[in-house]
Amino acid sequence: MVTEAPSRGPRVAALRSVRQTATTTPGRLSVAAAALIALTVVTGVFAAITLQAKKDTLADLVSHREPLAAAAQLIFRSLSDADATAASAFLSGGAEPAALRERYEFDIAQAGAALGKASSDVGADSMAAQQVDVLSRQLPVYTGLIETARANNRQGFPAGAAYLREASGLMRSQILPAAEKLYQINYQRLTAEQEDARSFPWITALLAVALLAALVVTQLWLTRKTNRLINVGLAAATAAVALALIWGTAALLIESTYVRGAERDGSQQVDLLVQARINSLKCRADETLTLVARGDGKSYEEEWAALAPTLAGPDNLLSRAAATASPELAGPINDAVRDAEAWVAAHRKIRELDDSGQYSEAVTLAIGDAPDSAAMAFASLDRNLIAALDAGRAEFTSQTATAENALTGLVPGVIVLALIAGVGTTAGIRARLREYR
Repeated sequence: MVTEAPSRGPRVAALRSVRQTATTTPGRLSVAAAALIALTVVTGVFAAITLQAKKDTLADLVSHREPLAAAAQLIFRSLSDADATAASAFLSGGAEPAALRERYEFDIAQAGAALGKASSDVGADSMAAQQVDVLSRQLPVYTGLIETARANNRQGFPAGAAYLREASGLMRSQILPAAEKLYQINYQRLTAEQEDARSFPWITALLAVALLAALVVTQLWLTRKTNRLINVGLAAATAAVALALIWGTAALLIESTYVRGAERDGSQQVDLLVQARINSLKCRADETLTLVARGDGKSYEEEWAALAPTLAGPDNLLSRAAATASPELAGPINDAVRDAEAWVAAHRKIRELDDSGQYSEAVTLAIGDAPDSAAMAFASLDRNLIAALDAGRAEFTSQTATAENALTGLVPGVIVLALIAGVGTTAGIRARLREYR
């Protein structure tokens, strides 16, 4: 014969008692209080965590992510400029000008420092680690080849040009692609954080709306039961939740607006300008290496012809940047557009001189300091691109910092308002429960 477990009877009785209590008004009030307090705690904790994470993301964008993207871009710029400067110095013949030597050494040192900074955030990203490894291994090889080319050139040995082309080939085939990929990885991380920063926390908002609706429904039910129009505790709780919802929504909309502004006027503009600068540096190296090759530089000139339209052709990178530029960026970008056009005109003359056998005149126009020389046009273009990049970075920092300021006080404010809502709910329902004793 099967007997019922001794403990089952008390459990069944306890459950029956709970169900019976829940059917009474005091029981329903207790259940409502427990549910409201639980929902208040969940909403408050979730909101505080979500909002603090968003604030941390904004702070990280300014202090960490954007500087790393800038460092990765600086690696490419410095190495490209070093390659172009080495070729320009080689064209000078014999002892290279001290200014070009100093510029080359500064570029290499700057690239090394930027590489150290960029490599500090590689983490578990195998693709980024691979690019850093390529840069770390191949950069000493490149500088060694350049020194060998210089030594040969000083002694008048023709092998110097071969070593220079080998060094430039290493730079273009391995080092610069790795630097460009590293920049792209960092820029993608930057845009991902911006997207996260401007996204609206819908789950938090839905929890707050659900809590607000539950408080309103509870008060309407109490009004029907007690014929009292206002429950002070629940009214205070409702006001606290409504204030938190309005404050949070307004702050997040303002924050999102400024993050979008930082992206539109800052990081997106900077990315266009970085692409333009990368292409300009490639073109400068192509221009000088074509002359170094002395009739064997067809591939360099072909690359120039492919890249030049991105600087001075229809719908080029600079004109696209200028079309949406803020006033702070418009000035240097428009100046860069004029510089690019002047450079293209100077390059056309260089090719005419070189192709007609006037090599010395072509070299002078390429690296000389005459107002209409390619070197002067390129130098002015690079200065204006740097000014525009600095302005774009400043715009990014300013608008992102303003977005972070929009959330100032929101996290502690939400916590305090959640506590007020919890206390108000408890006090309001307790007052009604006392009437049944």
